[in-house]
Order: sequence, then C-alpha cells, then structure tokens
Amino acid sequence: MALVGAIVGAASGGWINDAYGRKKATLLADIVFAAGSVVMAAAPDPYVLILGRLLVGLGVGLASVTAPVYIAEASPSEIRGGLVSTNVLMITGGQFLSYLVNLAFTEVPGTWRWMLGVAGIPAVVQFSLMLCLPESPRWLFMKNDKAEAITVLSKIYGIARLEDEIDNLSAAAEEERQRKTTVRYLDVFKSKEIRLAFFAGAGLQAFQQFTGINTVMYYSPTIVQMAGFRSNQLALLLSLIVAAMNAAGTVLGIYLIDHFGRKKLAISSLSGVIVSLCILSVAFFKSSDSSNGLYGWIAVIGLALYIACFSPGMGPVPWTINSEVYPEQYRGICGGMSATVNWVSNLIVAQTFLSIAVALGTGATFLILAGIAVAAVVFVIAFVPETKGLTFVEVEQIWKERAWGSGYNTESLLEQGNDS
Repeated sequence: MALVGAIVGAASGGWINDAYGRKKATLLADIVFAAGSVVMAAAPDPYVLILGRLLVGLGVGLASVTAPVYIAEASPSEIRGGLVSTNVLMITGGQFLSYLVNLAFTEVPGTWRWMLGVAGIPAVVQFSLMLCLPESPRWLFMKNDKAEAITVLSKIYGIARLEDEIDNLSAAAEEERQRKTTVRYLDVFKSKEIRLAFFAGAGLQAFQQFTGINTVMYYSPTIVQMAGFRSNQLALLLSLIVAAMNAAGTVLGIYLIDHFGRKKLAISSLSGVIVSLCILSVAFFKSSDSSNGLYGWIAVIGLALYIACFSPGMGPVPWTINSEVYPEQYRGICGGMSATVNWVSNLIVAQTFLSIAVALGTGATFLILAGIAVAAVVFVIAFVPETKGLTFVEVEQIWKERAWGSGYNTESLLEQGNDS
C-alpha cells in the first residue's frame, strides 16, 4: 500500500509542482508523511495501519517528484548532476540508517510502533528547514514573479553569471508563454521533442526498477537465506552490509556523474549489473544441485557486486536525467509522470519477484533480470543523450534536433553533448 500511495503521489506531484511551486509541494509531502507516521504508530488495528502506509506512500511519491526538480532548478549546470545525486545519497543513506534504527528498537517495548512512528521526525525537521528556503527561481520566472526570482538567483550566482542566468530565464519564460499557458497530460504526447524526452526519462526510470534494485533491497535477507545462510541474524547482518554499500556507491556516483557523464556512467553501471546478475544466477543454479556452501558465498559476492555497480550509476542517473531533459513548462508534469512509471515498475517487481523465483527458480529469475539489463544498455545508447554541463536551454535544443533533424540549428548542440 505504501507503493500504491507513492504511485498516486507521484502522479499528482507533477501538477502540484507546477500549480503551487516546488517549495509548497515539499511542505505538503512532509505534512502527509508525518501524518502517516503518526497514524501507523497509533494504529489500533491492521486497517488503520494500512491507511497510515498509504499516507506515507503519498508523501514519498510527491517528494520523489519534487526534490530532484527543486535541486536541479536551484543548481549551477556544472554541479547540477552531483547535487541531484546527493538526493539519492540521502535515500540510500536513509535506508542504511533505518536498518540501524530498527535494530535498536528491537529491544524496546512497543517495538514496531516506535519503528514506524520515528519516521515522522525527519519529515518534521525538513518541514521546519524548508520554511527557511526560497522557492525555485525557475518556477518563479514561469509564474511571472521576476523580482523574487532575481533575489533567489543573486544568492546562487555572482554578478557576471547572474546577468546571463536572468537573460536565459527571461528568454525561456517568454518562449513558454508564447506557446501556451496551461500544460495538460496529453500535451506531453502531442509534441515530438517532448515525447522523445519523456520516452528517454520514463524508460530510464522503468529500467532502473526492472533491473532489480528494489528486489535486492527489499528481499536481500531472503536472497541471502535462499543462498544457504539460514541464520536470521547473519542474513540481517549481510543485508546491512548491502545497504551500507548502496550508500557508499552513491557517494562515488556524486563525483562521477559530473566528471564521467550521465550516459557513460549509466552504460558502465549496467555492464557491471549484467555481470553480477549472471554470477548470482550461476550461484543459485549450482547451489540447488550441491550442498557446497561455497556457492552461497558466491551469491553474496554477486549481491555485493550488483550493489557496487548499480548504486553509482543507475541509482542517481535516471533521477538526474529526469530533472534536466524537460523544458520548464513541462518539467513538473513530465517529472511526475516519469516518477509514476518508476513507482509502478517498483510495485510490479516487488510483487512478482518471489512468485517468479518459486515458479522458475531463483537462478532463472536473475537470468531474466540480466536480460533486461542488456536491453537497458541498448536503450541508453539509442535514446538517452549526454547532458553533462549543458544548460536547460541547450538540453532543449538537443530534443529539437533529434525531433526535426540536425539542420534545425546551425550549431549542433547534440554533437557537443555527446562529445562531453
């Protein structure tokens, strides 16, 4: 139900972002999340607990749309990727901390109520701090509040850079106003360049989930036990190590994404994912025919390698790309639609993994995921442009050139993007 709530939150998040701004959307997400935590902690029966899960999911879905967009729109282009990736680090770091917090609460009376209720504290802290932060300058320009936008921009850029940013935003805002004032969901599919951008962004989000990351994160204790480690304590300990590696890999990704580039990082990451999934597949095929504990350890190594390869690349890249590839007027709504694709894919994988593993075997299941990862490499090569160091205007030009040919503009920004 948390995933269902996240789907609804992400689907509505794009409209909320565009209508009320990134700041108010974040504040709303915090309120809903905190309320859900309180409802779960105080739940007198399973039905109220499920309602709390739904509320928490709504908050998560809305935040998943808003945070990357807000960060991207308030960031200089040369460090935008690293700052958006920091958002992913907060997620993976939070997953690791949640293991530690829950471990601590296992010794406290009312165990699960504390585990669920304490999740509201970060939401309250963020709500308080968010009140002190400004609205996105790009959203303010879109809503014709130029004076406030310039005030915000002056806190980010020096005088020389500030003038260029104001000119770029003014030109982009004027162009958007000339096109249309209100963007609807169907409008995303009417424009060829927006269709191409959304296909790339949503495709990355789908492949992020269908290559199995949340299967690994949700079921890592189960996978470890499937590999032959029957001790619950050992399974949880190994899972804690997996979560720690996920957070550490994201730190590496923050550095690489602005130095190595989004596209190259995604391809390298997926290549490692394919190898690690094949190792996992072989380990499980062999362990089913042998009582040798070696194959269990090979499976754990494959699991660790999977996280080491996935977390620096396919962890942050889809969110970074989705915060960059849409024009201003479409950024909220396309970001929301793309995040919805992510959560729907997440739900499908989470609900089917164990059933497929039982029906076909764990080895065959990981082999299927490896095949999906191969398809993801082809997708990235064919449809995802390099956006490292490009301004939003330059990224928009890429889609115009892909939609209408390189002759659309005398200077090929697409070539520049791919060369960088």
